[in-house]
Parts: sequence; C-alpha cells; structure tokens
Amino acid sequence: MTNKELLYLEDALGHETFMKTCSMNASKQITDANLATYMQELSQKHTDLLNKFLNVL
Repeated sequence: MTNKELLYLEDALGHETFMKTCSMNASKQITDANLATYMQELSQKHTDLLNKFLNVL
C-alpha cells in the first residue's frame, strides 16, 4: 500500500469511529423515542462500516 492509501484508511477509520461515537452518545441524550432509535441504527451502521474497514486490514 502506498502512503497515500494508508492515510486514506486512517482518515476513514477516524471518521467512522467519530460518527459511531457521536450517534451513540446522541441516542442516549435524545428524549424522542423515534429519533433515539434512528440514532441507534445510525450508530450500528457506522460500527458495521468500521468493522468492514478493520477486516480488510
């Protein structure tokens, strides 16, 4: 892998980790049940994407 490709992967992993954490934290703070459920689903999607990236490595 080139240095540029490794930097892309590092950015992608950081982005997915950030989005997973933000959506997880938001789901715990939101009082609207539908919105909280949506944020939990979003957190799960970012967790899945993060795991896919890690499995490729």
